[in-house]
Amino acid sequence: MSETPHITPGSATSRDPRTWSRAKRNRYGWFMTFSLLFLMMLSWADKAVLGIAAVPLMKQLGITPEQFGLVGSAMFLTFGVAQIVAAPIANKVSSKWILLVLCLLWSVAQVPILLFASLPALWASRLLLGAGEGPLAPVLMHGIYKWFPEKKGATPAALASSGVTLGIVAFAPVLAWVIGQFGWQTAFAVLAIVGLVWSVFWVIVGKEGPYTSRKAEQEIDGIAPKETPVVAETKIRYWRTILSPSWIFAVLASFFGYWTFTLAMSWGPAYFQNVLGFSGQQSGAMIALPAAWGTIATIGLSALTQRLHLKGVPTRKARGWVLGSAGAFAGACLVAATMTTSPVLSITLMVFGFGTAPALFAITYLVVAELTTIGQRGANLSIANAVLTTGGVFAPAVSGFLIGGAATPADGYRAAFALAGALMLTFGVLALIFVNQQRDRRRLGLDVAAGFPLAAAAPAASGPAAEAEPASLEPVTNA
Repeated sequence: MSETPHITPGSATSRDPRTWSRAKRNRYGWFMTFSLLFLMMLSWADKAVLGIAAVPLMKQLGITPEQFGLVGSAMFLTFGVAQIVAAPIANKVSSKWILLVLCLLWSVAQVPILLFASLPALWASRLLLGAGEGPLAPVLMHGIYKWFPEKKGATPAALASSGVTLGIVAFAPVLAWVIGQFGWQTAFAVLAIVGLVWSVFWVIVGKEGPYTSRKAEQEIDGIAPKETPVVAETKIRYWRTILSPSWIFAVLASFFGYWTFTLAMSWGPAYFQNVLGFSGQQSGAMIALPAAWGTIATIGLSALTQRLHLKGVPTRKARGWVLGSAGAFAGACLVAATMTTSPVLSITLMVFGFGTAPALFAITYLVVAELTTIGQRGANLSIANAVLTTGGVFAPAVSGFLIGGAATPADGYRAAFALAGALMLTFGVLALIFVNQQRDRRRLGLDVAAGFPLAAAAPAASGPAAEAEPASLEPVTNA
């Protein structure tokens, strides 16, 4: 077997990352990761600002809990649609330019609220924001994966995913202070300005990574093809991937994780003010607590999955079991929080329950990426993200009707939190049972033995080729 050609490093000023030294490529990859981490943080600040401004906004505009819940769900109506539309584009257009357009849309989305403080303006703003934010996560992950070799992408991807919670930790107290000092509309203006500044920065420094396929990785790093099981690059029909049990239950676990975290962001600040009696600024700080834990959980669990995988643990355990266990833990904490009479214990359990929920997203992306080829990964991640983020459509609206229709606000919040916790617990357990990437990769024909035809990996295959662990199972983390 001939050796894979190795790309010779070019000059220090070369613009092509394929010709850079490994050290330079790695440094720039991490620079891109931190740049996109901030973008993810800004995205979640845009989502959370409505909840942080809930009490003064509802009072000034005369909005009921039911109406506010529907406004909170509005952005997710266009959120999923935008992801489906963007899915085929993600495989054809540079991630750099897609991300730039998305960020600019977020800033434009704040204009209706700044010009017309009304319920229709809120609807228009959130619908436009949803269209701009919908494709972000899969496109951002796809962009990061292109900067790292296959087995080293989990940690950078997890760091970027932690922007979901870091955005709340960093921005929530600041936005709460801005609202308290200058009014709730000013908070929306601040986010619009930050988005414009990041867009200018990204035009200057944004760059596409070189790891666009396994062949490219072999050429760049001088890695010879392995003679153990290899991964088929034949295209897989999208519906076959979507109907695999691993895809269904991994995505459903994160669907209810998204439901839970969206509930915390949209109704958490109002709960702390209206039920627990905290001030507006204190509520902004309080909602940062579960987000802070979420950052730790996201990075910690993703690092655990990578460590287990590098040790040779099958990804059914390294990822599937970690995903299911985290979901069940989060759900159990939230259910327990609604049953205790101690405010301190209840808040502590909410921190763990709400905060662990977003840690599921990065692991689900890893599972989904295992069930497709690199060429189809961007579209598959977009489809999965469109489904799991649909949890955001239901959580604010359903919770709004539970809160508005309850005998007391406390009863309404308790019912909303218990529902989210029970769903998380149930689907965490189901993920533990049904997520099995090795089984589903064989059924999809993604794992074949070197030198054998693709048919050897068909569902009915048996023997060593059918039972072997895939040689490469990191697609989700470094495309």
